[in-house]
Amino acid sequence: MKLDRRTFIKGAGIGTAGCALATMLPGTLGALERGQLNGSATEVASICEMCSTRCPISARVVNGKNVSILGNAKAKDFGGAVCARGGSGHSQLYDKQRLVKPLKRIGARGEGKWQQIEWDEAYQIIANNLNQIKAQYGPEAVAFSSKSGSNHGFIFHLAKAFGSPNTFTHASTCPGAYAIAAKAMYGGSVKRDLADSKYIINFGHNLYEGINMAETRGMMHAQTEKGAKLVVFEPRFSIVADKADEWYAIKPGTDVTVALAISHVLINDNLYDREFVQQYVSGFDEFAAEVQQYTPEWAEAISDVPAKDIRRIAHELAAAAPHALMDFGHRATFTPEEFEMRRAIYAVNVLIGNLERKGGLYFAKKASTYNKFAGETAAPVLAKPGVKDLPKISAPRIDLVDKQFAMIAASGGIYQSILDATLEAKPYQIRGWVMSRTNPMQTMTDRARVVAAMNKMDFIVSCDIYVSETAAYADLVLPESTYLERDEEIADISSKNPAYYVRQKVVEPIGDTRASIQIFKEIGVALGLGEYFPWDNIETLQLFQTGNNPALLQQLKQDGYVSYGTPLMLREAGMVKQFTKAHSNAVAADADGTYASHIKFNTPTGKIELSSAKVEQLAEGRGVIRYREVNLKKADELFFIQGKTAIHTNGATHNVPMLANLMSDNAMWIHPVTANLLNIANGDRIRIYNDTGSEEGHALVTPGIRPDTVFAYMGFGSKNKELTRATGKGIHCGNLLPHVTSPVTGMNLHTTGVKIEKI
Repeated sequence: MKLDRRTFIKGAGIGTAGCALATMLPGTLGALERGQLNGSATEVASICEMCSTRCPISARVVNGKNVSILGNAKAKDFGGAVCARGGSGHSQLYDKQRLVKPLKRIGARGEGKWQQIEWDEAYQIIANNLNQIKAQYGPEAVAFSSKSGSNHGFIFHLAKAFGSPNTFTHASTCPGAYAIAAKAMYGGSVKRDLADSKYIINFGHNLYEGINMAETRGMMHAQTEKGAKLVVFEPRFSIVADKADEWYAIKPGTDVTVALAISHVLINDNLYDREFVQQYVSGFDEFAAEVQQYTPEWAEAISDVPAKDIRRIAHELAAAAPHALMDFGHRATFTPEEFEMRRAIYAVNVLIGNLERKGGLYFAKKASTYNKFAGETAAPVLAKPGVKDLPKISAPRIDLVDKQFAMIAASGGIYQSILDATLEAKPYQIRGWVMSRTNPMQTMTDRARVVAAMNKMDFIVSCDIYVSETAAYADLVLPESTYLERDEEIADISSKNPAYYVRQKVVEPIGDTRASIQIFKEIGVALGLGEYFPWDNIETLQLFQTGNNPALLQQLKQDGYVSYGTPLMLREAGMVKQFTKAHSNAVAADADGTYASHIKFNTPTGKIELSSAKVEQLAEGRGVIRYREVNLKKADELFFIQGKTAIHTNGATHNVPMLANLMSDNAMWIHPVTANLLNIANGDRIRIYNDTGSEEGHALVTPGIRPDTVFAYMGFGSKNKELTRATGKGIHCGNLLPHVTSPVTGMNLHTTGVKIEKI
C-alpha cells in the first residue's frame, strides 16, 4: 500500500471514504456528514485532552468542515506545538463510532446489546438504582472513579454529596508511586527542571514516546543546546535509550539496586552535598548506615550493570551537581517494591543537593506562595468553590483496611481495591460503580478479575466518548462531549512561577452529548442532592474561581494560557535577583542572595526525610530505604514488561481513526537468541501465556531487548466488539499481569513472567 498523504488521509477517516462501518451502534455518528460543524472560524485558546498531559492549544473550524489544532504560542514551555495524539483530536470528533446518545444495556454484560435512550430516562435509572443501593447497603457501597485531571472533581463532588468515601483516580495504575514517595520524603510533589540539567539519569521514563510536550522539549533542549549527558537504564532499546549517551540493558525489576549503589558511592567517596544535607535533611545517618552494604559490585551481581560504570556515573553526576538529576520517572520496570525504588531515586537527588537549583528538582510556585515572596498580589489566587454542609461520611474507605496505605488513600486511592471489596467483601462489598473516562479493563491488572467484579455488581454507569472495553460491561453508558466541544473550569498549571489555563469550546457538541460538569450535576439533582450543586453552569463556576473578576476571566479566555511574574527557584541567586528586581516589595534575600532559608517541608521533622518515623509507624521496617528482593517470574519464564508509545495514550485512543491507522497492533519484542531457541521468526504468530492469562500476537525479533525479556506497548487487544478498529488487534497486556498490590504505594504490578510459543 502506498503511504502518500492522500492515502493516509483517506485511511485516517479524514476523507469521506474512511469512516464506513459494517454495523453501527445505536447512539453513534452513523449519519454524520461533512459540513455540519458549527464552531468558531477564529482561533480559540483551549486545552488538549488526547493524553493526560493536557497541553495548551489553539484551535479553529476550517471551512465549516475540519478543525485545525495547533499549540498555543503563549505557552512557551510547550513550544506552541502538539504531538501526533494532539493533532488527531478532529479525527476523534468526527468518528462515526463516537457516542452521541445515552445507551442502556439490554443484554448480558459484555454481550454488546444496547438501546438508545434519552437523558431524562438515563438519569432516572441512575437515581433509582443508586438510591436503592444506598438505602439497602449504605452510600459507601457505591464506588466512584475517574482518570485524574480536570473532570474528576465533578464526579468526586457527586460522591461526597451522595455520602460515599470511595473515590479513585488512576494513581495506583500509573503515577502513584513517585507521588507517594515524594510526599513521604519532601512532604509534597516536586517537579523536574530537565531543560537546565547538565546530567540526567533515567530509569525508563521514556519522554520521547510517552510524550509530555513541556518535559520532552526540556530534555531535548538540555541534550542539544546544553550538552547534557543522558544515561538510561532500561531493559529494552527504547527511543529514549536510543537518544542517550549511555544505555544499560538493566535486568527488569532491579533499578533500585543501581540507585542505592550510586548513593553508596556518593556517601563513601564524600561526593555528596554535606552542607545541604546538614541544613535540610533528617535521617541521613540511618540511611548512610543502610547503604554501606549496597556496593556497586553488589548491584552488578543483581542488575547486570557493571560496577565500574556505576562508580564512574556516580562521580560524573556529582561533578555536574547541583545542575543534575536522577529522573524519578513515570512508567518503569515496576515491581512490588515501588516505594523503595522511588525513594532510592529521590535519595540520590537529595545527596547531590539539587533542590531548588537549575537542572534539578523544585516545588511549584503557585500564586499564594509566589505572592508571599513578592510582597504583593503578583498573581491572582483562584477561589475554590467549596460547598458547605456536605454529608458527613463515617464509613471507612475500602482501601484503608491496612494503615500502610494511608498516603495513597488520600492521594487517588488504590483503584484495584474496588475489585477486592466487590469479590471478597473486604472491608465491605461494593455493589455499584460510577466511572468517568476510565478504562480499568486495560489499565488494571488481571482482566478476568475486573470482569468478575463487574459481573457481581448490581449497577454500573460509565461516562465516556466510546463504548470502551470497560463501558461494554456497564448498565448505562453516558456520552461525554469531546474536549473540543466543552468548556471547563480554570486550571492551575504553575511551575517556577504561577500560571493558569482554561479549556474552551471550539465547536458545538455533535449529537446529544454533554460535558461532565453538566452530567454529574444533573445526576445529583436526580438523586435529590441538588442543594450541593449551587453553580448554574460552567460560566458561574469560572467567575467564582476568579473572585467575580470579569476582566481576569476575559483575559484567561482570550489568551487561554496566562503566566505571571518571573521564574523563581529559591536557591538560585540569579533568579532571586531578577525576582526582587521585578517586585519592589519582595522579601529580602539571604546573605548569599538566595531564599534558601525560606524552604520548608511539610513533613513531621520539617526536613527532607531520608529515614521516616511516620513511614515506620505506617509500615514497620520501612522507615529506612532498603533493598528487598522480589521474585517476578518463574525459572522457565521470560520477563514481560510494557511501555507507552507516542501514538497512543494507554487504553484510551486505540479506536481513534487517525491513531488506529498509524498504529493498530503491538508486536512482542523478542531477542534473536531467544527467538531462535523457540523457533520463532520475525512476524510469526505467537502465544504468550502464564498463570494469569493467555494472549496471541506476533513477534518482532530485535536485538533491542534483553534475551531474558519480552516487551509490548500497552493498551491494545480490546476484547469488546464495540471498538471495531481496536478489538482483537494486538496483545492485551492486562490479561497477562497478575493481581498484586504493592506495599505502601498500593501500586499495580507491571512486570511479570510469561512463556511464549509459536502458533
